[in-house]
Formats: sequence, C-alpha cells, structure tokens
Amino acid sequence: MLLCIGIVGFILEKYKFNILGGISYLLIILPLLLLITYYVNGRQIFEYDSDGEALHFRNRNIVPFLSTPLSDEFPKYKLLKFDTINIFFIKRLYITISSKNNGSTVLKYEISYLTKKEVNDLKFSLNKVIKANKERR
Repeated sequence: MLLCIGIVGFILEKYKFNILGGISYLLIILPLLLLITYYVNGRQIFEYDSDGEALHFRNRNIVPFLSTPLSDEFPKYKLLKFDTINIFFIKRLYITISSKNNGSTVLKYEISYLTKKEVNDLKFSLNKVIKANKERR
C-alpha cells in the first residue's frame, strides 16, 4: 500500500506539481527498499501454542502478497529436536519431527521479529517438550 501511495505521489509530482524535482524518485525508491527489507527478513508474525497435546506453529507476513502463511500442527510426541540459527538480523527456527514416510521432517520458521526474551521462552518450552518425550520413551 505504501508503494502504491509512493507511485501515485510520484506521478502527481512529476506531471502536476513539479515541486521536488529529482528528489521525487525517492517517493518510489524508499517504499521499494522497505518492501525488499520485509521480504528478506521473512514473515513478521510468529505464533506458537503448546497447550494441550499438540504443538501449533503459525508464521505469516504483514504484507499478504509477499509470501503464503505457514501453519503446522502436530502431536507433541512427534517433536524430535529443534535448532535456532542467528545470522546478522535474520533468525530462523528449524524443527525436526518424526514422520511415517521419511523418518523425519524439518520445518522452518522465521523468528526474526521475536525479542530475545520471547526466543528464550520458546526454547524453554520446546526443551520441556523434548525432555518429556525422552522420559516417555
């Protein structure tokens, strides 16, 4: 939406007002850079629910047309391990679950926008589930 407003502003500036001159190209460049930053950083909204007998992960984007939302739900006993990767400003969560067909499946979620406390709470909760799974076996 911001990009569309920038394009409309650029067209109006170029053909009607002509106040900004060469700086008017910033009306397109800045929203485009913002859109690229959102795309590179991944999905902004991450939701995790561990209540009950199932784990539910949802990962979606603020801008709906950039990527499709992810939603996975599986029983807690299928969780084998997890790993978090931090590369500069990009954080990812990799979850390995047991599968009937392949033996295991890796699910990937972007958690770049979570705070350090939220990431630590997520790790604590997942470690608790893994520990309970090991005790059950």
